[in-house]
Formats: sequence, C-alpha cells, structure tokens
Amino acid sequence: MAKTALITGATSGIGEATAYEFAKQGIQLILCGRRLERLQTIKKALEGLTNVHLLNFDVRNKDEAFKYINELPTAFKNIDILINNAGNAHGLDPIETGNIDDWDAMMDINVKGLLYISKAVIPQMTERRSGHIINIGSSAGKEVYPKGNVYCASKHAVLAITEGMRIDLNPYGIKVGSVNPGLVETEFSKVRFKGDAIADLVYKGYKALQAKDIAEIIYFVVSRPSHVNIADLLVFPTAQANSTTINKN
Repeated sequence: MAKTALITGATSGIGEATAYEFAKQGIQLILCGRRLERLQTIKKALEGLTNVHLLNFDVRNKDEAFKYINELPTAFKNIDILINNAGNAHGLDPIETGNIDDWDAMMDINVKGLLYISKAVIPQMTERRSGHIINIGSSAGKEVYPKGNVYCASKHAVLAITEGMRIDLNPYGIKVGSVNPGLVETEFSKVRFKGDAIADLVYKGYKALQAKDIAEIIYFVVSRPSHVNIADLLVFPTAQANSTTINKN
C-alpha cells in the first residue's frame, strides 16, 4: 500500500520539488499551499504518477490547519510522512531597524505554523505508533549571521522543536529529523527582498543548490530502513563554507 505524505509550502521551491520527487516514487500526496492556481497546476502534472489531494490554506491559520487536516477524505486520512516545509524570510535588517511585521510573519509561519500542522497530524501517528516527520530548517538554524537576527532565531527554534519532538515521540517509534539547506536558488530571495533588484544578485557568481537537490535528499531520508533515522542533515553548495563565506567568481 502506498504511503501518504503531507507537504506544506508545496507551491514552489523545495516543497514543489519534493512533491515531484515523491510522486515519481509512488507516494500519495497531500499538498498544502496558499496559491490555489499553483496547487492545481502541480496536481494536474502529477496525477498520472500518484493520487493528489490539495489543501488551500495558510499554515498561520490555526483553525484552518486543524479543520482541513481533520476533514481529509478517507483515502488520505493516514499521513505517514509529514514534511514541514512552509517558511519564509523577510528583510535583512539590523535588529534596531527591523520591521515588526516582518518579524511576526517569520515567527508565525516558520515556528507557529510548523507547530499547528504538527499538532494536527501527530495524534494519528502516535495512535498507529508509526510515522516520519521532517522539518525543513536552514543553515541559519546552526549559526547567526549579521542582520539575520529574527530569521535565524526562527530557524534555531525549528531545530529545538525538532529535537524536542524526537525525544517526546521516541516511545511511539516515530522518526523525526531536520534537513537544513544553505543557499538554495528558489523564490526565497525575491520574497525576502520584496522583489528588489538585490534579490537577483544573491545567486550570481556561483552554483547554488537547486530545489531538486534538496528534494532528492528528503526522499533519501524518508526511504531509509525502519531502524535508520537521519536526525539532522546540513547541506551547502560547494561554493558555500558557512553563512557568510561564499566563493564567487
């Protein structure tokens, strides 16, 4: 019987690439995102490979998170794999001039959204005593860089929550881990810099990771034997040594 995976933030970047990778492997998909048209396009592309169900809501909305997950159709009810991928970054400002709305958006999506979705899904996993949760963190959860303050804090929180989950869910045989990419060429910079021209310079002069690279890693993690749990994985492009050291041509 095919496994079922719920992927948040599935309309672009790592989430979308993971949906395609999982579909190739015959994993049934629940795709969650805010852009319905994008979700429908992805569903149409993948329906020949696997069954796809769409959830169109914002993970920041606690009530909708519980409502939609609780109302999943029978064929998609049992979630075997949860990929907490939805996240965002806004601004690159020193703390003294940071925008509070940007702070709220990052903490609400990156931390609270992850918690809401997890809280809605975990009870069925504990009941079945099986499941696999992967939280998509960031190298920013491993170190703090200049002007990264609140974004880095949100990703440090993701790692702490992941470690706490792994301890608490250990008696149930549930796997919990995090995949933490460095620089990945996605919509990330356009969102962070609100379409400013600086966004186009972020990935210039070197080969950044691609969303597909991370999707393949995520599938590798979920496809390990039952006794193997990859708890914490950090991945950089070859040109990147840490958050501030990048070899550009």
